[in-house]
Amino acid sequence: MEINENAALVVVDVQKGFEQEFWGRRDNPGAEGNIAALIDAWQETGRPVVFVRHDSVQPGSPLAAGSGGNAFKDFVEERRGKGAGPELLVTKSVNSAFYGEPDLDAWLKGAGVGQFVVVGIQTNMCNETTARMGGNLGYDVLFALDAMHTFDLAGPFGWTRTAEELTRATAVSLHGGRFARVVTTADVLEGVREGGSAA
Repeated sequence: MEINENAALVVVDVQKGFEQEFWGRRDNPGAEGNIAALIDAWQETGRPVVFVRHDSVQPGSPLAAGSGGNAFKDFVEERRGKGAGPELLVTKSVNSAFYGEPDLDAWLKGAGVGQFVVVGIQTNMCNETTARMGGNLGYDVLFALDAMHTFDLAGPFGWTRTAEELTRATAVSLHGGRFARVVTTADVLEGVREGGSAA
């Protein structure tokens, strides 16, 4: 797998509020370890990293701006500002990182970035929305499925789906619909090693 020397890593909403029981049962307990490994690889090779934070405006949200849950998880916060390459913080109150501040599309295009990797929380919500928009905007989007997680969810007509079912549905929709290429952390790390450093 080819990972461009200036490919961006977009780390979506890895915030403490997602650790609360409010959300219910999650999948992929290995997500955080894979996210950390990818941040480390990006920072070591001087590639750009985008940290996205959801500043919820919904009353009572675990991710409400200014609350303890709004903060990044410790393993992410301790890595911010440590890379050799450019770094951006995007804040948003909707699903897509492309509808945040500052303008992610403008920042990526201004840096000549045509490829990015999505990781973070939640697989079928902000991650999927960001990937779909990225695909529509012409980016080569890689969706690192084992470097993210989601939660069981109830929908209409009494339907429910487990986190694992939602993850598979998201992967099939994105990959089959050619919005993004669904990949593994190992695939991406191998591509980074083969592609060398941007620094």
